Amino acid sequence: MDVFLNGKMVPHGQAALSVDDALVQHAVGLFETMSVSHGKAFRLQQHLDRLADSAQQLGLARELNTEPLADAVQHTLEHNGLTDARVRLTISPGNTSLLSGESSEPTQPQGTVLIVPAPPTQYDPAYFEQGVTVLIAPPMANPFDPMAGHKTTSYWSRLRTLRQAAAVGAGEAIHLNVSNHLASGAISNVFLIKDGELFTPIARGEEPENALSAPVLPGVTRAAVMEIAQRQDMEVTTKMLSIDDLLAADEVFLTNSSWHVLPVSHVEKHVVGSGQAGKVTRQLREALLALIQEETA
Repeated sequence: MDVFLNGKMVPHGQAALSVDDALVQHAVGLFETMSVSHGKAFRLQQHLDRLADSAQQLGLARELNTEPLADAVQHTLEHNGLTDARVRLTISPGNTSLLSGESSEPTQPQGTVLIVPAPPTQYDPAYFEQGVTVLIAPPMANPFDPMAGHKTTSYWSRLRTLRQAAAVGAGEAIHLNVSNHLASGAISNVFLIKDGELFTPIARGEEPENALSAPVLPGVTRAAVMEIAQRQDMEVTTKMLSIDDLLAADEVFLTNSSWHVLPVSHVEKHVVGSGQAGKVTRQLREALLALIQEETA
């Protein structure tokens, strides 16, 4: 399978970055991971808009032109003849110092643009029937960290807690913010269902006026699930949520672009609901999968 690297399709095993690339030297970069059905990335523009917003806010580019990136993603899929896949787009400033002057014109990144397609991740179907166990990680999501709530390539702390969860048989680690409120999973957004109402932590861009920045990624799949819930006349609330809220929930589930909607059956030793995928979670997962097929067909 070939990857897209700075305008060229390159065999996967031959793709290489400069040792001076900021991605290699300092983990400076942004990425988006997307699911592909019928040869199209689900909600590609929403992913690219989030990427462009982060690039602007974090100083990677004053204004990012997403059209060439969208074309590059589609070209990568078509070049490899992929209909169902997982695709990751990564950008970095390349060898250029971030201290150099910025252009006032919208730009395509002059550094590194890397698009890597792969077969869709295969999960045990039992995960979506029986749910997974989650581990509670120590408080670490910090509203004073300007990188929080953005999909940067600095993922060491997240992957470390995910590995710790896997070591004890858990499927994900739930991160808390420094005030001990729920933030997100290591690689996912978290939702609670209580008395038929859907709750999720406040994400970046959703904060009340004059509030601190939320250290939570505004997930594209998260947004799609919230839209679906509202169409089904469910009350959807974004708020600061505690561990007590998590343990009192009737159902808990996680969202990302790979597993879409993943039920949670246990929070460490605590049993969530019936200990299986809940009814509402199942309905939302089925509706999301149908939406993906509808929008990509």
